[in-house]
This record gives sequence, structure tokens and C-alpha cells, in this order.
Amino acid sequence: MFSRASSACRRPRAWFAIIVGVFVACFVANEQARAQPAAPAVAQTAPFVSDRLSVEVVGQGPDVILIPGFGSSREVWRAEAERLKATHRVHLVQLAGFAGEPWTHGDGPFVQPVVDELARYIGEQGMERPAVAGHSMGALVGLLVAQQHPGAIGRLMSVDSLPFFGALRGPQVTVEMMRPAAEQTAVMLRSLSDDAFRSAQVASAMGYSRDPVTRERMVEWTTTSDRNAMAAAMRDVLTTDARSGLAAMTLPVTVLYAADADGGAPAAQADQAWTHEYASLPGVRLIRVDGSRHFIMSDQPAKFAELMDQFLAD
Repeated sequence: MFSRASSACRRPRAWFAIIVGVFVACFVANEQARAQPAAPAVAQTAPFVSDRLSVEVVGQGPDVILIPGFGSSREVWRAEAERLKATHRVHLVQLAGFAGEPWTHGDGPFVQPVVDELARYIGEQGMERPAVAGHSMGALVGLLVAQQHPGAIGRLMSVDSLPFFGALRGPQVTVEMMRPAAEQTAVMLRSLSDDAFRSAQVASAMGYSRDPVTRERMVEWTTTSDRNAMAAAMRDVLTTDARSGLAAMTLPVTVLYAADADGGAPAAQADQAWTHEYASLPGVRLIRVDGSRHFIMSDQPAKFAELMDQFLAD
């Protein structure tokens, strides 16, 4: 989150969100095996180690991967993970550089390396077409994995995210038109003093969620994020256009988007933007969630849980 001083930033959506957390699997030996004949070896997945993301795994069952957005912690998904873990194996992703996680890549590329590492994680853990849900930038990551690695993902839920965030400035906007704004935003994120940055986050949080607790957590996550990581991520997000790959996608995609008559996006405006930007995606299921701002899972938790269950059951 950052100050919504520009016309683009006045849009009541955070253009962000992204992944980090490392799952370390432990093998426990059965002491009774010493007295038994050697049994065939059971395949074990190796611990996944990455300097781009980490993954915490909870529960057992069909695989569901949850990706947070720009500047966010995996904790944004905690309530949903606790609910799902009784029936699913939930993979909570945390992106490097966000919410206190280390960042070692300066101002280098952010989004594509995360896409590559998430695809590697899916493959190395032996998952077969897991369900993926991403929030904001996390949904963009999921969309790119689906496009670049067909068959890796079984179904995708996009939570208040677009295939090209520059479209929030208008349908005529292109990547080249967004580059100056992207660079300016990156410079701003790196140059603000800590006090000025926190003040901007506190002010902006009002537009991102109706829930006071979520707003406080958002400020904590972003102010403990690495500014170089945030700058690199925002630059990539604003200059990534995944619309050209939509028409070739064949997996089921559910797109949730927010509308809020009390300080958020007007319903008609949200309908127009999301319908236009996903028009070329075959069979896309577009669902508007009213009474919500950018963090739908926090603003409308009961409705979100219902829609998640439908997404996983379809």
C-alpha cells in the first residue's frame, strides 16, 4: 500500500500482494523397523528452499495454494487456511521482501522469479494440478504460472486482481504508457522517510479494507517490508500485461472483485473494468462481492468462505 496521491492511486484497490514462507518437511523413523525386514522405501519430498518465497503447509487432502499480495503477509489467509485445513492440504505462500521477510535482490526483477519459483515448488512437491487462489499481485502471479506452465495448475481464483493493473487508468493505457509512472512509484517507495511512509500507509489503508484490524495489520506488514523489494515489485506489477495470454487458457478461473457503496469502488465502475479486462478469457466466472474493498477475504469473510467452497467443489 502507498499514498493514493496520484489519480491511479485514488482507485480503491491495492495493486499488490505476493508470497513468502518455507515449508520444511520432517521424516520420523519408526524404531520398530529395526527389528523388521527392510521395507520398500517411501518417496519423500525434499524440503523446498528458495530466496524468493517460502511456504507453510497445514492440513491434509487436495492441495490448495494461497498467495498474498503486494506488501502482505501470508497471515492475510490465516483464517481461511484454518477453515480449509480439515479437508485440504493448504500451502501458505510468503513472498521474500514483504512483511519482514529477507530480501537480497536489490532492485532486480520481482514477479517473474516468483512465477518461476512457484512453478518449481509445485513440480518438486509432486502436486498434481493444485487449486491456486491469489490476492491482488498474488493472483497475477497465479495467472502467469497458468499461462507459462500449462497443466501445472488445476483451477485459479483471482481475488480483486486484473491481468493488467494499468487498465485501472483506462482501457486505452499500454505498458509503455505505464513505464514512467512505474519508475516514479518505485523511486517514491525507496525515498520516503520511515515516518512519511508509515503515514502514507495509515492513510491508504482506509481505501483497502473496511475492517479496522485488517488496516492495522496492513500497515504493520508494509512498514516491515523491504523498500527495495516493494519498489521492484510495484514496477513489475504496473508493467506486466497478461491479457494476451488469456484466450489460450483452458483451466477454470473464478474472478472475485470488490464493490462498496460506502467509500469503495462503485458497482457499475467495477463491473465495467473487470468485465472488459477478462473478456477474452474463455469460461471465466466473474463474481462481484458487494460491501467490500480490496481485501475481500477480510471484509466479507462469510461470503468469501462460501465462494471458496464453491470454487474448490466445481
